[in-house]
Amino acid sequence: MTRLSAFIEGIGLLGPGLPDWTQAAEVLAGRAAYAPERTILPAPTSLPPVERRRTGPVVKLALAVGHEAVAASGRDAATLATVFSSSGGDGQNCHVICETLASDDRKLSPTRFHNSVHNAPAGYWSIATHATAPSNVLCAHDGSFAAGLLESLCQVTVDGAANLLIVYDSDYPEPLRAVRPVPDAFAVALVLAPEPSTHTLARIDVALTDAHATTLAHAELEALRGGNPAARVLPLLEALATQRSQSVVLDYLPDTRLQVDVALRGADGVFSTGAP
Repeated sequence: MTRLSAFIEGIGLLGPGLPDWTQAAEVLAGRAAYAPERTILPAPTSLPPVERRRTGPVVKLALAVGHEAVAASGRDAATLATVFSSSGGDGQNCHVICETLASDDRKLSPTRFHNSVHNAPAGYWSIATHATAPSNVLCAHDGSFAAGLLESLCQVTVDGAANLLIVYDSDYPEPLRAVRPVPDAFAVALVLAPEPSTHTLARIDVALTDAHATTLAHAELEALRGGNPAARVLPLLEALATQRSQSVVLDYLPDTRLQVDVALRGADGVFSTGAP
């Protein structure tokens, strides 16, 4: 596979004990203690009141991290093509739909139905930001972050334009939790660009590998990485938080993973990688 490259201009993050990228970076770099607690989902204030009342947890997740990443990049959200990726979408909404269909009264709420569609967060994003650029919505089970990253990188490479990647997964209630034990909500967003800018944080070069996935030394953060498909991004975010050029390997398929070489810009303006 040809190596795919892009420049990260903005990051958004929301997860257990990680309310945004700024605070998460301090934790991932070891400068602040990790205090895990339930993910707090902010109200999607960018939506009109009617749509705001209809949103579920994954929409709140996706919009929160998307807005954070775009704000950090300095770009106009309305102009960005997007890639959304999630292993399961809105599990709580799925639970309620299953309960309704298993009951004597099987009348399904139209709001429940349209929120069950896998591209619902992309639709709400376009309403919130007035975005009309193309949007792709993916699902690749536990490899959903890697699949989304590859899709975004391909678009950046082919189209020569910036792209917004948003990856998210929320928890399932019982009995679904017994077979899909995602413990809590987590989401990440990256603004990726084909050329460096004043907002560039790092360059990433990505290729397929059969090497083992990078794990985290912190036990609770490693449990988060393994427990939520979207959180498979954490080794990459740790590299960015520590501001060290290095190589990390992210989970993708059972026998194939992604090697991501992270290159930071030096004082001379040159991006150097820590990869061998």
